[in-house]
Amino acid sequence: MRRGKMNKEEKVTTVSDENIYKLNGRVPLKKAIPFGLQHVLAMFVANLAPVIIVCGAAVVRGSGEHLTSAEITSILQCAMFAAGIGTCMQLYPIWKIGSKLPIVMGVSFTFLGSLLVISTNPSLGYEGMIGAVILGGIFEGLVGLSAKYWKRFLTPVVSACVVIAIGLSLLSVGMDSWGGGSGVEDFGAWYHLLVGTFTLIVCLISHYRLKGIYKNLNILVGLIFGYLLSVILTVTGIAPMVDFSNIAETIHQIGYFSIPKLVFFTEHMPVFDLGAFFTIAIVFLVSAAETTGATTAVCKGALNRDIKMEELQGSLAVDGFSSAISGCFGCLPLTSFSQNVGLVTMTQVINRFTIFMGALILILASLFPPLGAFFQSLPQSVLGGCTVMMFGSIMYEGIKMLKDNTFDERTMIIVSLAFCIGVGVTQTSGNFFTCFPSVVGEIFNGNAVAGVFVVSLLLSLVLPEKKKKKGNENM
Repeated sequence: MRRGKMNKEEKVTTVSDENIYKLNGRVPLKKAIPFGLQHVLAMFVANLAPVIIVCGAAVVRGSGEHLTSAEITSILQCAMFAAGIGTCMQLYPIWKIGSKLPIVMGVSFTFLGSLLVISTNPSLGYEGMIGAVILGGIFEGLVGLSAKYWKRFLTPVVSACVVIAIGLSLLSVGMDSWGGGSGVEDFGAWYHLLVGTFTLIVCLISHYRLKGIYKNLNILVGLIFGYLLSVILTVTGIAPMVDFSNIAETIHQIGYFSIPKLVFFTEHMPVFDLGAFFTIAIVFLVSAAETTGATTAVCKGALNRDIKMEELQGSLAVDGFSSAISGCFGCLPLTSFSQNVGLVTMTQVINRFTIFMGALILILASLFPPLGAFFQSLPQSVLGGCTVMMFGSIMYEGIKMLKDNTFDERTMIIVSLAFCIGVGVTQTSGNFFTCFPSVVGEIFNGNAVAGVFVVSLLLSLVLPEKKKKKGNENM
């Protein structure tokens, strides 16, 4: 029987293995923990990578000095904590803040360009960036709570374009990981390609050979076997795949146990600058579009229905307010993680309690820094082999959403121009927006989702819809 035909959203009071395919209800811990762990492993490195990039380049306001290694490690710890808290808020709402949908929150790559501009400015620095994140998060949270006033502008064709764009934008991320990680000296080395290919093959075999609910643990199985192969290659001296030195360094600098600290109790007090806020506010709107697309994809791909207004409002509110909370811990903005959306739609494991276990694992990992450092040792090529199919499944869901639209001249123009312009500007040889303020280029040059969203939204508002002929209504 197809799982799509069961009532996935009914309230279940009993504990059962089958509840793993239902939104509500308890699942035995022996099932919930591995499936929750799978979600953590799918997003763990991507959740920390933006923090490493931004905080590694950030300067301390006034002094121009960089953050210390211990400070960056503490911020990484806070990134796990904030992602876990944000995920809990999505799963189990507080007031109207939360969607009750199987959505995992994590640190967003979308803000990378703008955050680097703010954090490397000596007059603003890391402290100015944190202040902008807190204000920007509150701004997006309020925008989310008022979604009913602007939701009508996000037509089905716009939502479909955004979801497809999210999938497209992640394809290079998956392939970069497969090759060993963006910017590494040995990118594309035979051992990276071998491990990535091996991991993908294990995932596919597990999906088809494992029985029952275990087949949907294929990503976790692929990660385990891919990691084991990487350890073997490292221990035997064949290839440098796994670096355990970070674990010992973390223990030396922070210890075995540490509680994440609010930034207000450190020497890096947030600085609230209006210019920095405006720089990041428009990126929060782009993040809202991404979250709208991701939330819609979960509803369409996992629940087989359209998104509800309260779900959209709650999802966007968490996107914003959890980012503000993240900023209070000295960390970067959060957003719904697309790789986990792909995991949900591919496996159909939508149980909130199960994903809540993943959120608790993230929070526990933040309390034990060596555990987080161990997860960081996962080679990029292992993650690449696991994620390429998940990223492709997001694009597939967007195509399914596009199929529900009327295929007429108007839809053709919106889709064609949205992708030609939105994706096209990211593939030009230079800065397409040289004559504009630098913030415009930072938003659109490296972010296809932003361009596709803006172009499709404008065309959807401007182009007239073809009126139905009265004679056809009675046919």
